[in-house]
Amino acid sequence: MGSIPSLPTLTFNGQSTYSSDLQTQLNREVDIAALPIQQMQEDVATMQSQQQALTGLQTAFSSLQSALLAIGSATSGTLSATVSDPSALSATADSTALAGTYTIQVVRVGTSTTTLSSNGLTTVTDPSSGNISSSSTFTLTVNGTAYTISPSGGSLNDLASAINSSGAGVQATIVNVGGGSSPDYRLSVAATGVGDTTIQLNDGSNDLLGTLSAGTNAEYSVDGSSQVESDSNQITLAPGLTVNLLAASSSPVTVTVGESYSSLSNALSNFASAYNSGVSMVDQQIGQYAGPLSGQSIVYTLTGALNNLVNYTDGFGAVNSLASLGLTLGSDGTMSYDPTVFSGQDISAVQQFLGAATSGGFLQSATNTLSAVADPTTGAIQSDFTSIQNEVNNENNEITNAEARLTDLENNLMAQLSLADATIANLQAQQTYYTQLFTAEYFTNNLSGTSSGG
Repeated sequence: MGSIPSLPTLTFNGQSTYSSDLQTQLNREVDIAALPIQQMQEDVATMQSQQQALTGLQTAFSSLQSALLAIGSATSGTLSATVSDPSALSATADSTALAGTYTIQVVRVGTSTTTLSSNGLTTVTDPSSGNISSSSTFTLTVNGTAYTISPSGGSLNDLASAINSSGAGVQATIVNVGGGSSPDYRLSVAATGVGDTTIQLNDGSNDLLGTLSAGTNAEYSVDGSSQVESDSNQITLAPGLTVNLLAASSSPVTVTVGESYSSLSNALSNFASAYNSGVSMVDQQIGQYAGPLSGQSIVYTLTGALNNLVNYTDGFGAVNSLASLGLTLGSDGTMSYDPTVFSGQDISAVQQFLGAATSGGFLQSATNTLSAVADPTTGAIQSDFTSIQNEVNNENNEITNAEARLTDLENNLMAQLSLADATIANLQAQQTYYTQLFTAEYFTNNLSGTSSGG
C-alpha cells in the first residue's frame, strides 16, 4: 500500500516591518493550494482502510473454503473399530482392515517380569551420588541379548537413565526399601512387555539383579476358538485390526469394524464455525457503525454468496438441504450444528446430497460460489483489492506531482515576497533616513532662530 507524503513547509525571513504579514500571506496561499493534496491523502487513507477490511474478509472466506474442502475429504468415511466392553480391551483399525464383527474372550492380560538389585551390594542412601557398583560399564542381558550400559556418571540415577536409553525393552526405576530413617535405594528393572522375560545386569564381576516375579503370557480366545497365549498384550486380531488387552473379561467382548463418519460430523461443525466467522466479518461493514466498505458492492456480493450456501437445495431424497444435515440458521443469522440430526440420516443420502467439488451436489455448488469471491487470484475480494491498489498508486502519483507543483508555487511566492520585502525594507530605510535628515535640519534651524532673536 502507498504511504501518505508530507507537505513541504518554508519559513519566510524578511527584514521589513511587514515580514510577519508576508509570512502569514505565504502560509495562507500554501494552505489553500495544499487543500487538494490533503484531500487526496485522506482518500488514500480511506482506501488503505478498505484494503485492510478486504484482507480480513479474504482470510474469513478462505477459511470457509478450507472447511468446505474438509467436508469433501470426509464424505467417504474412515474405518474404525468399536468394542462392547472398553474396560476389557481397546481396538484400532487402519485402512487395510475389513469390515466385520469379532468376539474375543480375555482370559488374562499377562504380567511383566520384575527384578530388584540384590541384597549385599553397596547400600545407597542417596541415589544422586551413591551406586550399587563402582563399575563404569555394565552388561544388561534381556532374553539372551546383551546390551552395553555406559552411564554418564557414577550415581544410581545415572545407571537407571542409561538402562532406559538402551532400547532393551525394559524400564528401570529406583525404589527405597529401607524407609525414611535408614534409606536403602535399589535398582528395579522390569520388562515393558508381558511374559517370562530373563533380565540380568552384570558389572563385570557380579550379577546385580534378582528376580522378584516372573512374568506370565497373555491368554485369550477369538470367536470361540481354543485359547491362545501371547508374550504381548497387543495382538493383531485380523489384518489391519489391532487389539490391546486391558483386563480379563467375564464374557466375550465384541469388536466391530465399520465405516465411521465422525470426521464428517466434525467437518460439518467446523463449517458452521467458519460460516459464522464470515457472517461476522461481513456484518462489520453493514449498518450504523459500518466499516470502510460500507455501501461497496463487494459487501452485497459476499452477502449473496453466504445466502447461496445456506439456501442450497437439490429437491431429492430425505437429505435435500443443510438443515437435513443438522446445519440451521438462527434468528441472528448465525449457523448452528446438531450432530444428532446428522447421525440419524442414511449416509448414502447424505453423500448424494453433498456430491463432490467437481461432480454436482452441494459441494460443487458451494465450491463454485466461494471460488467466485475468495479465489486468491480471480475472486471478487482480490479483484477489489487490486482495483483499490491501482487507485492508491494513481493517487499517490498525483500527490507527488501536486506536491512538486506546490513546492514550485511556494518557491515562487518566496521569491516574490522576498523581492517585495526587500523593496519595502529599502523604502523604509529611505523614509528613516529622510525623516532623520529633516528632523536634524529642523532642529538646527530652530536653534539658530532662537539665538538671533535673543
